[in-house]
Amino acid sequence: MEWQYSLDKIREMATTFWEAVGATKVFAFQGPMGAGKTTFIRELCAIKGVKDSTGSPTFSIINEYEYIGEGTKKIVYHMDLYRLKNEDEALQAGVEDCLYSGHICLVEWPEKAPGLFPDNTLHISIELLDDKTRRLKIADI
Repeated sequence: MEWQYSLDKIREMATTFWEAVGATKVFAFQGPMGAGKTTFIRELCAIKGVKDSTGSPTFSIINEYEYIGEGTKKIVYHMDLYRLKNEDEALQAGVEDCLYSGHICLVEWPEKAPGLFPDNTLHISIELLDDKTRRLKIADI
């Protein structure tokens, strides 16, 4: 599945994304620095109803956000593995625990620890087409 969207339509794209992915819980976002991974994840969280500030977890590695879904408190983990050197560091940071928690996990730079992801992980690439346009590709839907 593939879409192109302009930054002024990012909310609509995030809504379309959630509709397309169904019950998937683990999402691996790939793309070059500046492609808009964090910006898109911020919109995904907003659509879910996350009220917390959703900045990049580059230094903390894992941010945990809460939202209300189906009348109960739910959790979204936003992870940025960019600063990690290897899978051992990811394990020490608690990445694997989050990935297998059953909660939604939105992961940037998954290529830093590829062996930790569950088989049902959905791989997404975001490509910068120009300063206002992105291409989002979802593998295997």
